[in-house]
Amino acid sequence: QVQLEESGGGLVQAGGSLRLSCAASTRTSSNSVMGWFRQAPGQEREYLASTLWNSGSTHYTNSVKGRFIISRDNAKNTIFLQMNSLKPEDTAVYYCAASGVYPLMLRHINNWGRGTLVTVSS
Repeated sequence: QVQLEESGGGLVQAGGSLRLSCAASTRTSSNSVMGWFRQAPGQEREYLASTLWNSGSTHYTNSVKGRFIISRDNAKNTIFLQMNSLKPEDTAVYYCAASGVYPLMLRHINNWGRGTLVTVSS
């Protein structure tokens, strides 16, 4: 069972930046694809970005393209989400996710992290 642990959330002012990290306990075919979702209060969990361990290919949802950057460090089994130009509407719990299907889709997620809270103040 792959375990995922996020870190890096916190409080930031609008226009600021944060970098989230997600460390995976191991890499297998079931988590060949890693990425990020978020969930704001009262809203559905929203897909943000995916990356492949092997190739480093990336995929983004349109709402964060150009502001968020996903990357990985294979040596540390860790992925990152660099979030720039943050807006109050980016406030949410951010979840790391793993799957064998690219790009990530909710119905194909094999593993979730516990989430890390990002709060963007206006």
